[in-house]
Amino acid sequence: MDSSNNETTHEFPPFFKVYKDGRIERYLTPDRAATGGHHLAPTGLDPKTGVQSKDVVVLPDSGVSARIFIPKLINGPDHKLPLVVHYHGGGFCIGSPFVKTFHNFLVLLASEANVVIVSVDYRLAPEHPLPIPHEDSWAAMQWIAAHSNGQGPEPWLNEYVDFGRVFVAGESAGANIVHYVAVQAGVTGLVGPNIVGLVILHPFFGGKEPDKMISYIYPTSTWYDDPILYPEVDPNLSAAGC
Repeated sequence: MDSSNNETTHEFPPFFKVYKDGRIERYLTPDRAATGGHHLAPTGLDPKTGVQSKDVVVLPDSGVSARIFIPKLINGPDHKLPLVVHYHGGGFCIGSPFVKTFHNFLVLLASEANVVIVSVDYRLAPEHPLPIPHEDSWAAMQWIAAHSNGQGPEPWLNEYVDFGRVFVAGESAGANIVHYVAVQAGVTGLVGPNIVGLVILHPFFGGKEPDKMISYIYPTSTWYDDPILYPEVDPNLSAAGC
């Protein structure tokens, strides 16, 4: 066996490493490459909470999808609930709403808060460099907005969501995406959803020194002048749609 096949050019534990031949390997043994090696959770009825979930394709051209959660306390078609649009964390390069860690958290959130949740499975870096995850996430928000008149392609959103009460939530890299989506919603005047709040948990933004992994997965960034990494330089920050 050619030992050169095992030579790496970049290593970013605990996320991924890059081999000399261009292969990318995530450190966790994957059940599915896009999940970053976490165990997948099935959809359907959660017997403990009564929350139901299903997966939908959001962007057929790119394969971007989402997992939707609806709580047990749905009292007929006239009883609509707030919507939480969720973007998962994982350094932009691991994670998915389909893995047990995120799925179980979102089931509990839907049950305890009595909200509908759409968690977006954006494409992951480094195969899809930044800002592709941000662009996927914004396109998914536009897809969600298309349901605000009750005529969208996904019945659960048409039937159960009160688009006057929309929250956008995420953690770490997902919180970074939340900021991006909120600004885009404000700048473009997104029609339909009334974004009343953001839930930004431990957001990842740029530090005093360039981060080597971010530099690798976001090669076009201007770094200190980049509003995705440094919100304070974003001239549109005050327009964030919330």
